Amino acid sequence: MPTLSLFFGIIVRMYSEKHGKHNKPHLHAEYSGEEVVIALDGEILEGKLPASKMKLLEAWMEIHKEDLLANWTLLGKGEPFFKIEPLK
Repeated sequence: MPTLSLFFGIIVRMYSEKHGKHNKPHLHAEYSGEEVVIALDGEILEGKLPASKMKLLEAWMEIHKEDLLANWTLLGKGEPFFKIEPLK
């Protein structure tokens, strides 16, 4: 699964799941053995992260909303994705 970004120990990954488990644009984020699957609209589809890390992830997602949608589209077409700036 392509890694889009890494910040504050949070690894953010995305892949397009055509006809998969989650039928809406989403990403996977991992931190210290925990994982959350979150839709690009903010809906938590599965799992969880510690509250402080979840807030960082949500802030990063809001800042990079357009980049995330662009990557979702690229991956859905089988095209290469691009890295997204980490939260600083």
